Amino acid sequence: MGKKNSKQLSQDTIDRLTTNTYFTEKEIREWHKGFLKDCPNGLLTEKGFIKIYKQFFPHGDPTKFASLVFRVFDENNDGSIEFEEFIRALSITSRGNMDEKLHWAFRLYDVDNDGYITREEMYNIVEAIYQMVGQQPLPDDENTPQKRVDKIFNQMDKNNDNRLTLEEFREGSKADPRIVQALSLGGE
Repeated sequence: MGKKNSKQLSQDTIDRLTTNTYFTEKEIREWHKGFLKDCPNGLLTEKGFIKIYKQFFPHGDPTKFASLVFRVFDENNDGSIEFEEFIRALSITSRGNMDEKLHWAFRLYDVDNDGYITREEMYNIVEAIYQMVGQQPLPDDENTPQKRVDKIFNQMDKNNDNRLTLEEFREGSKADPRIVQALSLGGE
């Protein structure tokens, strides 16, 4: 199945997206219009994705975080985000239920896709968030990325194996919702 970079959304695509996302047909058409305005060829590259993030975080450097998020949006790992990938990810991050958001966040943290979040992977994301918001804590600060990761792992890593399963991540995030809020890309 090749790429469909058609300027028009087929009724099949619209029906599939209204069934598989939390958006209405009207919203999908509006998002598609905006998507094509920003990506006339129907593909959002990583460079373009980073550019969008830079508009929202002018005081920090969102490059690293945007690259990590891009990887999760790019479901088929072809190096670009098609409209359908974009709208499915946006649906979850903006309107998904808690479990959907947690699963999405888990995929973001699990950089190597091995089914576990290591301290290093989590540090990678937390550090990227600090860079994005332009927050440079001092080494003796209580809120350094390393101390934050240590605290999260102390809360979540129930079997102390220095890696989090989806279940540990889910349970820990429900106990401390700030972890998910830090990742929320446009939702509650």
